[in-house]
Amino acid sequence: MSDRRVAVVVEDDEDIRGLLEVVLLQSGFDVHSTDSGVKGVELVESRQPDLVTLDLGLPDIDGFETARRIRTISDAHIVMLTARTDEIDTILGLEAGADEYVTKPFKPRELRARVDAIMRRRNSQTQAKNEAPAVLAETPSTMQRGQAEGDHVHSLNGLMLNPSTYTVEVDGEAKNVTPTEFTLLDVLLGSNGHIRTKTELVRRLRDEASDSGTFVSSADERSVEVHMGNLRRKLGDSTQDPRWIETVRGVGYRAAAKR
Repeated sequence: MSDRRVAVVVEDDEDIRGLLEVVLLQSGFDVHSTDSGVKGVELVESRQPDLVTLDLGLPDIDGFETARRIRTISDAHIVMLTARTDEIDTILGLEAGADEYVTKPFKPRELRARVDAIMRRRNSQTQAKNEAPAVLAETPSTMQRGQAEGDHVHSLNGLMLNPSTYTVEVDGEAKNVTPTEFTLLDVLLGSNGHIRTKTELVRRLRDEASDSGTFVSSADERSVEVHMGNLRRKLGDSTQDPRWIETVRGVGYRAAAKR
């Protein structure tokens, strides 16, 4: 059996689909492609990919609906490709379950660099899962197991995040978050109450140093806002009376104060 990573390409433009296949093959993926959203969902279910590239304009169901269906069966990293420049399309794509977006036309070298950064982050999270201790019947909480065995756990107001087991719990109840949402929450909880700007968070998601100086667009920063909104909704947090994630208007985010 191959140890190569798996990618699914859902793209109805034959030329772009071929380019994506080449870029992903060069990045070490086994690639499976289709021009249909419905078939893309089927490929994701059967191939269990690490990465999905998804076009917005598909001939059957659109990219938004395709992303929603994929997200119900897979935690693959979804990169949405769009030729549209409207911010609302980016927001809708992220809210549908995409982790990030790439605007067409794109440079193959830049796409490959982004994919490589995605996989470095994903591999570290997968490794943490695989190295996590086996479940013990007498200890009901994953977080309690981590604490008992000396793992570092972020804890705040009933929320517990364990980077070693890649798990999040709120008041003892497990929460299902995407890899992107996990990374953002991990950064905030590990920042000891310091503000993290949207620019810093974008670069962290790219696996770059916060002071790297790379360009961050307003759309990139807006994508962080959408991810934070999704994360708050999943955790049951409030913007008016934040229990975990506090917005610093015009700047960024920080972990809320302990109660």
